[in-house]
Amino acid sequence: MSARPCAALDRFRLLAAILVVAVHTAPLASYSPVGDRYLTRVLGRVAVPFFLMVSGYFLAQKEWRHTRRFLKRIALLYVVCVSSYLPLNAYAGQLTSDFFRRLVTDGTFYHLWYFPALLLGVPIARWLSRSGTRTALLLAGVLYLLGLGGDSYYGLAVRLPALQAVYDVIFQVFTYTRNGLFFVPLFVLMGAAGQRFSRKQSICGLSLSFLLMSIEASWLHGLGVPRHDSMYAALPLVMVFLFSLLLSIDQGQQRSLRDLSALVYVLHPWCIVLIRGSAEVLGLDDLLVQNSLGHFCAVLALSFGLSALLLSLRPRPLRPMGRAWREIDLEALVHNAAVLQKALSPDQKLMAVVKADAYGHGAVQVCRRLYRAGIRAFAVACLAEGVMLRKAGLRGTILILGYTPPEDTPLLHRWRLTQTVVDAGHGRALDAQGRRIQVHLALDTGMHRLGIPAEEHEAIAAMYRLSHLQIDGVFSHLNVSDSLEEADVAYTQRQLDTFYDTIAWMRASGYDPGRIHVQASYGIWDLPPQPCAYARAGIALYGIRSDSTPIQRTLDLRPVLSLRTRVATIRDLQPGDTAGYGRVYRCTRPSRLAVVTIGYGDGLPRELSQRGGQVLLRGHRCPMVGRMCMDQLLIDVTDLEDVCPGDVVTLLGRDGGQEIRAEELAQRCGTITNELLSRLGARLPFLWTTSPSRTGR
Repeated sequence: MSARPCAALDRFRLLAAILVVAVHTAPLASYSPVGDRYLTRVLGRVAVPFFLMVSGYFLAQKEWRHTRRFLKRIALLYVVCVSSYLPLNAYAGQLTSDFFRRLVTDGTFYHLWYFPALLLGVPIARWLSRSGTRTALLLAGVLYLLGLGGDSYYGLAVRLPALQAVYDVIFQVFTYTRNGLFFVPLFVLMGAAGQRFSRKQSICGLSLSFLLMSIEASWLHGLGVPRHDSMYAALPLVMVFLFSLLLSIDQGQQRSLRDLSALVYVLHPWCIVLIRGSAEVLGLDDLLVQNSLGHFCAVLALSFGLSALLLSLRPRPLRPMGRAWREIDLEALVHNAAVLQKALSPDQKLMAVVKADAYGHGAVQVCRRLYRAGIRAFAVACLAEGVMLRKAGLRGTILILGYTPPEDTPLLHRWRLTQTVVDAGHGRALDAQGRRIQVHLALDTGMHRLGIPAEEHEAIAAMYRLSHLQIDGVFSHLNVSDSLEEADVAYTQRQLDTFYDTIAWMRASGYDPGRIHVQASYGIWDLPPQPCAYARAGIALYGIRSDSTPIQRTLDLRPVLSLRTRVATIRDLQPGDTAGYGRVYRCTRPSRLAVVTIGYGDGLPRELSQRGGQVLLRGHRCPMVGRMCMDQLLIDVTDLEDVCPGDVVTLLGRDGGQEIRAEELAQRCGTITNELLSRLGARLPFLWTTSPSRTGR
């Protein structure tokens, strides 16, 4: 069973759909007209802007590349909705010459205005976004203000004859200014901007802005000036803080809630008609129609019921378990993080190293789960990896451990990434770009790879004089901390001494090193807790070691990744028969070979099959034979009865009482687990689990 995501955006979609139903059924009208007006004309007005902001947010995550696909999907859905409501249009006498104008501008049924508004407003927002976020929001804000005069402020705006003339022209085309020209672009662009405040700021801002909108709505209704009341001056402010609050708690996604909320939105007018008709037939008009709350509850229940029924009838997607796949035990990941955290000093925190797609474990899901477990710092290798995580909604510190070209500094600034200064020249080049960015200084204490030489104090001091670099941390890397040989232990100690001496000099000279870190995985295993802010856990976080080299202390870590595939077919061979490329395998007895659906095209080392590679099948070890192919390999199942096509084969992980660990595979191939796992191919899908799978027939 996969870990359940906490998807605030998707959950609020459902609440927004309920608010839309409330707007169209007036739940409190029988009890408190004032309360109902507040519910439907103030509180309910956040629903549609929220839907628009979500659309903008996800389009921007893909840098607007999927705009055309999004619009095609909306257009198709609009066609389906228009068709489904034609009987009601006919019944209401709406199939007039004005029908086709409304089809393009206002929607053919009262709630369907949303779809032509999106089809017009999203391209406008996309076009405006090319001028930059601030300019786009400013221009969209001007459009919104113009629309505001034709909505809640209409009675005030038309006191000016010039504005009266403008709105007379607008209303020849649109019925309302709540449309794709004046209403949609601003909220789509606000969602695309994804403005984030702290949770406390979001709550305070939302409370104050909602109070302001409530006062505004009461004042306008008291004056009797609204022509409609979908647009308030304070509404954008409310939505900024509401969306920021939801983003601050959003992790993962729940697509089923998206589909359910969309269906509730589309179907609820039909449900209103059905409830009214049923109430008349059953003699329940007093309960289901005249009682506003009863009417709302009945419509809502029927809307959810029909929507759930339709969702249950659609074809279920296939599980991500085809020819071969990776199983990722997220709870083992969290367990490992907790064990490693306990191994650190009290003031140290884990920095999760998730480069190379989290060593082949799936960086986005790994980071989301670790963030929920309390980890707030992550390390990647390059800019692209950091941007991908930000686009997936990951918050916290993301440190780029490798080189980023100075011309990409605007992306570092935009995505709030922390860049490693790999040498003094790199620091100067980053600063010259004129964008303020957060950086960590790398110090070379003896590895001679990246970093400013630790003994070059003037070069380090010069970095603090650069006005656009905000130095938040200083770190180094220990290149033989994985060795317990006496000479290597002494070398590691010299590196530590150099590092801490440099940190002491920096502090004495008035330079704040920020959050320092020097340990990686083997530094956690082989060194005592260090007086640092972070420890960078990479391979250890995934429950394995790089190789079988002895370590100073053993920690209760669990492998996170299992690699599985399937039997495709069985071949019976006789003594002397050969199999595979090059005929390198020759049978010496009557044999049964199983063709397994994984190969070097999936990232396995090609030489594994000829270096004693084995797999697990039904809890037994079976040897690989012959040369591995790009997409298949052969295993000998002669001594195993009743092997069938479709049987699950384990290359890494447990099956029954047997286990094959990544260290074993890496040793057979003369490499390390880091390389083995990071090479796993993109065509191996992920299956997220919360406990190790025990395979078998």
